[in-house]
Amino acid sequence: LVDVWMDGKGITGKDAEKALEAANITVNKNTIPFDQNKPFIASGLRIGTPAVTTRGMKEPEMREIGRLIAEVIHDSASEDVRKKVRQGVSELSSRFPLYAKRLKRAHQPEAMGA
Repeated sequence: LVDVWMDGKGITGKDAEKALEAANITVNKNTIPFDQNKPFIASGLRIGTPAVTTRGMKEPEMREIGRLIAEVIHDSASEDVRKKVRQGVSELSSRFPLYAKRLKRAHQPEAMGA
C-alpha cells in the first residue's frame, strides 16, 4: 500500500483518481493527515499493490507503473498523455497475464482430458 500526498501538484486526489482511471490505472482518492480538503475531494491517493503482485510484477514493473502514474498526474488534462499511458498499461498487462498458470495448463493436452 502506498499513500501519495498530492498537495503542491496542482491536482486533488479526486481529480487524480479520475484522470488515472481514464488511463486504465485504478487508485483511490484518500485523505491525508491534516487534510484541508473534504474526504470526497481529498488531497491524497491510495495505491494498492495486490493487483500487480498477483500478476508476478516486481520492482522494475513498479518503477514503470510509478512513471506512468507520474505522467498522468503531471499532465492530467491531456488526452494524448492518457492515451499513451493506456498503451503502456496494456503492454505491461499483456506481459503479466492475470491467470498465467491457468492459461498455461489449459493449453497442455493432459489438461484437456487427452
